[in-house]
Amino acid sequence: MSNATRRQPRPDSASSQVARLLSMLPYLRSHPYTRVADVAQLFGVSERQVIRDLRVLWFSGLPGLAMGDYIEVDMEAVEGEGTVSVSNADYLARPLRLRTDEAVALIVALRTLRDVPGTFEREAIDRAITKLEHAAGEVAERAAAVQVEVDADAVAEVAATVREALERNRVLHLSYWVPARDETTERDVDPMRLVVVDGRLYLEGWCRRAEAVRLFRLDRVAAIDVLNATADVPGEARPRDLSAGLFQPSPGDELVTLDLTRHGRWVADYYPHESVEELSGGGVRLQLYVRDRPWVRRLALRLGATGRVVDPPDLAAEISAEARAALAGYGVDVQ
Repeated sequence: MSNATRRQPRPDSASSQVARLLSMLPYLRSHPYTRVADVAQLFGVSERQVIRDLRVLWFSGLPGLAMGDYIEVDMEAVEGEGTVSVSNADYLARPLRLRTDEAVALIVALRTLRDVPGTFEREAIDRAITKLEHAAGEVAERAAAVQVEVDADAVAEVAATVREALERNRVLHLSYWVPARDETTERDVDPMRLVVVDGRLYLEGWCRRAEAVRLFRLDRVAAIDVLNATADVPGEARPRDLSAGLFQPSPGDELVTLDLTRHGRWVADYYPHESVEELSGGGVRLQLYVRDRPWVRRLALRLGATGRVVDPPDLAAEISAEARAALAGYGVDVQ
């Protein structure tokens, strides 16, 4: 199971709406009479959500202003023509400045991307880094102290082979290690693209074995060959949206509940989860989606007395039976 960011807040939540409006307003001021549909696409929300945002913006302004000093939104044009026109908002027209943590994260991410082998425009990345460092000042010094290790030597040859297959439109044969099952599998893959997630390079392609789009971490590829067969990605295959992180629950995933002591709560820092609830004694109750029960069983056995699965009950029983069997091998009888 891979590390990933937690799910983003809902677009209609107060925090999401405020953050979106602070970014949306400068854009609307510099792009008059923008179509509602274009704004929705740019900010990744529905057109209905954009209109709800504009109704809030309509009654916004700096503290102490009179009614006539509020931001003006032509709602007739919004609802009738589907265009947005905003005025009387010069004091909020400047784009948001990056926070220190955001600037550091962005600079580190760009430096990492520059060092990863792949078909990237390094000159454009270098220009962006230079501009950010100039604007960020001492923040850039903090970013320089942060190092993200990219095992370029281990994946460079694999990446070069993937690029060759993409350029020639050829099928790839992979010997791929699956950590969840601790086994190496053989797969034929129609390559779609190379992507970087969390500083690691992945091949995204149509896996003929799974008959679905899959992501393959290049440092887990044991062997790779370009076949003579022409790649034929099915029309229904679509690249995954990775904006919310690498791991995103699917309908077949299982919701598992773990009770962790204060010595086991590190699990919440290492794995994406749905919810976390504080327990007495410094522990937490954690809920997370998983695809492979063997992974959960190994995690639970690794935790020992610092954590246990409480739901679903049949999985908890499986883990208890496996633990008893392991202890029996050492001559320990646990009732």
